[in-house]
Amino acid sequence: MSLIEEYEEGEYERAPKRLKTGELEEGEDLEEGEDSDSASAGLLGDEEDGAGAGGENRAHWSTPKYGAGRKDNGDDAHRIAPSPVVHVRGLCESVVEADLVEALEKFGTICYVMMMPFKRQALVEFEGVDIADKCVACGASEAVYIAGQQAFFNYSTSKRITRPTNSDDPNSGNKVLLLSIQNPLYPITTDVLYTVCNPIGNVLRIVIFKRNGIQAMVEYPLPRNAQKAKAALNGADIYAGCCTLKIEYARPTRLNVIRNDNDSWDYTKPYLVRRERGKGRQRQAILGEHPSSYSDNGYGSHCPLLPLPGNNRYKRGSHDIPEVVAYPLPQTSSYMGQTSSSVAMVSGLHPAKMNCTRIFNLFCLYGNIEKVKFMKSVPGTALVEMGDEYAVDRAITHLNSIKVFTKRLNVCVSKQHAVIPSQVFELEDSSSSYKDFAMTRNNRFTSAGQASKNIIQPPSCVLHFYNVPPCVTEEELQRLCTEHDVPGFIKFKVFDAKPSSKTISGLLEFDSKTNAVEVLTVLNHYQIRIPNGSNPYTLKLCFSTSSHL
Repeated sequence: MSLIEEYEEGEYERAPKRLKTGELEEGEDLEEGEDSDSASAGLLGDEEDGAGAGGENRAHWSTPKYGAGRKDNGDDAHRIAPSPVVHVRGLCESVVEADLVEALEKFGTICYVMMMPFKRQALVEFEGVDIADKCVACGASEAVYIAGQQAFFNYSTSKRITRPTNSDDPNSGNKVLLLSIQNPLYPITTDVLYTVCNPIGNVLRIVIFKRNGIQAMVEYPLPRNAQKAKAALNGADIYAGCCTLKIEYARPTRLNVIRNDNDSWDYTKPYLVRRERGKGRQRQAILGEHPSSYSDNGYGSHCPLLPLPGNNRYKRGSHDIPEVVAYPLPQTSSYMGQTSSSVAMVSGLHPAKMNCTRIFNLFCLYGNIEKVKFMKSVPGTALVEMGDEYAVDRAITHLNSIKVFTKRLNVCVSKQHAVIPSQVFELEDSSSSYKDFAMTRNNRFTSAGQASKNIIQPPSCVLHFYNVPPCVTEEELQRLCTEHDVPGFIKFKVFDAKPSSKTISGLLEFDSKTNAVEVLTVLNHYQIRIPNGSNPYTLKLCFSTSSHL
């Protein structure tokens, strides 16, 4: 068994499923270009039953002031039983775990913290219910500030935060951290993670996994190094507005690395460096490999690897954290040993069921789509020109080897650097073999603000739908699936909407990941028309952060 297979079947597969996140709900920010009352797909995770960003009260908050305490306020129907775990919301975007510890340790011993950075929420587990009582009561009677912004508190529905290690003691000998990289708009390599993690403590080994999203394990010499790194980096962005770190303690106490490359590295054994085609490979200098933040399109210049010391997110107070600086833009255009290109080649396409529009519906989740062209000389193969080489890398990471209409896709970097509309012909469904999507409003990365809100998710059996008119029912959505000859969903959930909202959003669970992929491929951007409506509603779908309903 290879190194990657060994960890994927163990830690990688199990740990994320053990994290209980169901109660950390928050409404989503609007996607740019959408109606002001509509929900946005895949932005800041999936909305559940909790309060939205605007502060609307819902069932998880027992008083209008978001704080509870044990005082009877006549709202017993929405009361949550006291628990040692406190649900914190209203956090600023720049907050990290150490900010919560610094602000809340005055109430008593904190056992564990779980961050939900995109939702601006967190769970904090105290040593006892009495300490949680103090925290919740204080938050209800006076303002409690975390990283310079007022936060709000209530008891969690959980009595304990589930740890991947099942350990309550962070000093129990665990020196390996499990990093989940959320919204990975840019490539994550061992070089990148070493630069992020090594200033906190001497990193010994790193292993990166890319099966269901991007995760990594980082090994330190001592448990206290890992504890310090978790506090300093949990919730931080590797690059501004994206590649956000969610950190837990891992199961293994030591990593086994058999080669040094972009996906694994043992810094105690430099001789493991892999040589490629007779050419000695030198480990790429970190300071020269920071990607731009849409600089080619004029959206921004250099983005810091981590926020600068002056930024609130990296204000540590009494915590002694070294400075992290900004790095220059990359000077090369290669990644993982391949020549980069903004064109992906997709083979294994079903000849009768796939066309340019359906390729767009699937690939637009990972970057802007400029053009799509089927190759006449190679049946079942198409070229997809995307916004940049990073979008192609994301598409390869998440879509390569998935099944669509009984065919397994092969997605790779094309040797072409642009799609030229030559040899246009008619596909089996009578549509054109070439289509230009450069001006469509359905691209989801058209500005830096819009791009930073998209959560990059691998395919899953749960789809998030949004921008649906409120009059559309579960039965009508099920009928839509039947009419388009795609699998129906087995579970349906609609999110609470504001009274003024003109659209609804929710989740659809399917029997399998393949079924969900096929529904998204066919129905994403379907035009829903309602009686007496002037303009149709564009149904938008994306893969959910939820694994089930």
